[in-house]
Amino acid sequence: MRLGIVTPVVNLNPRFDPPEWERSGGIDDVVAVALEAERLGYDFLGCPEHVAIPEAVAATRGGRYWDPVATLAFVAARTGSIRLLSHVAVLGYHHPLALVKQYGSLDEASGGRVILGVGVGSLKAEFELLGAEFDGRGALADDALAAIRASFGRRAPEYHGTHFEIAGWILEPCGLQEHVPIWVGGRSRRSLRRAIELGDGWIPFGMGLDGLRSMLTDPAVVRALADRPDPLEVVLAPEPPLDPVGDPSGAGRTLEAYGALGATGLALRFRHDSRRHYVEQLGALRSLAADRIA
Repeated sequence: MRLGIVTPVVNLNPRFDPPEWERSGGIDDVVAVALEAERLGYDFLGCPEHVAIPEAVAATRGGRYWDPVATLAFVAARTGSIRLLSHVAVLGYHHPLALVKQYGSLDEASGGRVILGVGVGSLKAEFELLGAEFDGRGALADDALAAIRASFGRRAPEYHGTHFEIAGWILEPCGLQEHVPIWVGGRSRRSLRRAIELGDGWIPFGMGLDGLRSMLTDPAVVRALADRPDPLEVVLAPEPPLDPVGDPSGAGRTLEAYGALGATGLALRFRHDSRRHYVEQLGALRSLAADRIA
């Protein structure tokens, strides 16, 4: 099972009551956490994307979102193996070639460590701010995903779709990985279908075990998963945050429950009150995972 982290500091989610060290934290804290996660064998770390949050919803969505490309590039320069996940890039905010240029450059600079997490987006006001179409964003996202797949790692890409026509352009750098892993975010049945049909993984958020179980055991989903040529990565995000130092039994039961559900990876949050405590939680969880997950 892959283990990854929802990187602290870069986003403050009010639902999880971020402690003071996160609120005042900076890039040194991010790098320290990344280096320790890498040393312990964590597979990936993620960084979300929002350009700006309306004041009216900041109390529920949070207002801090570091730019994912800049943040992951800084982390890439200080690390050597941990994978770099956009968790998630909103497809409607970018032309597919702009995303390929950004994350393809990061992929080349990092030695091929990018995992491209993408989503459709749900914040209508932000779409309007950026001059992006909100209605019809699902169909556009599907075509954008296909265009990214046809372009990543290709200097002279060609794609002819419903929304995007790409031919006669040189795109360099374009990424080391010709088949960059694409993980689809979201928590709807459509996001899961999109992941099965167009992606390499599904990385939902804000869902409990019962909701995940209902979706993943749906007969139509089971058939679609069986029909794929390659297994789908199912990377789940346990809530509430885990406390493997203070409650190792509870954290262990959570690992087992998500493993039994079919998770191939976990995007983890921890209870913590300092950077040192967060690092301790990383180590404790890694030890639990070694004992609990074959």
